[in-house]
Amino acid sequence: AAMKQTKGLEGDKKSIIKFEFNPKDGIDNPALSLTEDMDGESIGEPRFYLLTKSSTETFGFCLNEELGCQGHIIRQIELGGLAQRRGLQDGDRLLQVNGQFVDHMDHRRVVQKIKASGNQVLLAVLDDNSYEAAKALGRDVSQLLPADIRPRLCHITRDKSGFGFSVSSPEGVKGTFQLSVQQDGPAERAGVPPGSWLLELNGASVRSYSQAQLTRKLKQSGSKVTVLVASSAVEEFYRLRGLRVTAALADTSWLPFKVRELHMVKGPAGYGFLLKEDDCSSGTTGQFLWDVDAGLPAQQAGMKEGDRLLAVNGESIEGLDHHQTVLRIRAHDDRVTLLVIDPAGDEFYQSVG
Repeated sequence: AAMKQTKGLEGDKKSIIKFEFNPKDGIDNPALSLTEDMDGESIGEPRFYLLTKSSTETFGFCLNEELGCQGHIIRQIELGGLAQRRGLQDGDRLLQVNGQFVDHMDHRRVVQKIKASGNQVLLAVLDDNSYEAAKALGRDVSQLLPADIRPRLCHITRDKSGFGFSVSSPEGVKGTFQLSVQQDGPAERAGVPPGSWLLELNGASVRSYSQAQLTRKLKQSGSKVTVLVASSAVEEFYRLRGLRVTAALADTSWLPFKVRELHMVKGPAGYGFLLKEDDCSSGTTGQFLWDVDAGLPAQQAGMKEGDRLLAVNGESIEGLDHHQTVLRIRAHDDRVTLLVIDPAGDEFYQSVG
């Protein structure tokens, strides 16, 4: 089939997406396929796949945009590779990336979302027959998806009465904790929904904790604590599909630590910053921004000394060395968009995984 050219993706007509999967990160089985009959057309349910990178195991597939076909199409799944073994099929249409609906988005933007996801991505796909049947019937395929499938990461600062939540757990059962949230208390102000299930505390899973261990960990947290929580509906969604909920999939909009996007147009004296490679707090290597010149584009865009670079033009630089990162920045002669985070935010995200 003829394919539309996607500009800016290494000059190719298709986008090769590479992922790596760590089998220790949990089961990745799709939900049972239930179908409904609409005017004689069978429409199946979307299937969900949580894909996690490691440095030793990869799989590849093509995400195509094809003339005469709607949607973002999964193609050329490697024979015998991980994608095929996990259940992705040729012709599947990609509907969601990390809980965000993408069927209506520009193809290049969808590719960037997957690349920018870093080490882990959650994909929702629909088989080609179901997708085409739904489109032929004029159905909104977003309605086939659950409304919200993201857990929530919240950073709570205690007041004189505490963190603003209490914990209940079935007697004798480890790792199962439900939170009762005090109205207008610190937890509620930090975004913790009432009745949430606690999944992680300060970046560590609570699966193996007893009630006494959890209480001790909370006391050791001092005045601030970070929790990964999921509503009953979200927890059930992951449990029924055998998927492990992790902080990498979380809604982080409630956190006080934000990434910043810097849009820069090169001036006569350049952008006005120096890129240096250095060690991160996590022990990995990162690219950091220093020597920000006053009055030049980098400072005007909001760059700060010590910012760590996360992405260039919407694509993650994770795994790239210094030279490769510089080439990414220079790819467009006179303009670039950088995604950065300050040292305090970087340290926080490293601490919670």
